[in-house]
Amino acid sequence: MATQLLQDFPELSKLSREDLEDLLADPTYFQATFFSLDKVKVLLKSQAELGTANEALAQRNLALQEELYRLRAETQAAFDDAKALQARWKEVDKEQKDAYSRLTPSFLLMRLRHATTAQDDLSENLASAFVHSQSTGTSTPAGNLGSDSGATTGSGVDVDQFVKEFKEMRKQYHKRAIWSDRWASGKVSWPEE
Repeated sequence: MATQLLQDFPELSKLSREDLEDLLADPTYFQATFFSLDKVKVLLKSQAELGTANEALAQRNLALQEELYRLRAETQAAFDDAKALQARWKEVDKEQKDAYSRLTPSFLLMRLRHATTAQDDLSENLASAFVHSQSTGTSTPAGNLGSDSGATTGSGVDVDQFVKEFKEMRKQYHKRAIWSDRWASGKVSWPEE
């Protein structure tokens, strides 16, 4: 009787048909016979070795557990610090760009033009105040114009002082206007670094 069972387990070939039927009917007899088979013994031995190796690995992992938790906490702290520094870097970068934006050629040209316009307005206001004081006989809003030195008008305004102040204001205006014109025509260059 050459069945697949007997080919796989040749140890069972010495059992009679009645023993095989008893083997199927009695669970205790089945277990005793099953665990006495060489293939099963090898399998159980292999299973025990794997269990021992697995337990050794588990013990090693448990021994490393505290170190791993500490390293994880350090890594998390370093990651959080890096995120905070990254956020801070964005703020500092924005502040730097804002600071440098006031030094760009286009911004400086705009400031020069505004300063030129303001200087023109200031000198024209001084001249208007002087002319107005001449026509009405009152003193000018500029406090320096009424000094005792130099020629004065009938209203007490020092003409020499007015001319000196007006000349300085206009000189400043024209310097700024010249720089602005040169800049606008491309004769002034700023290195973009």
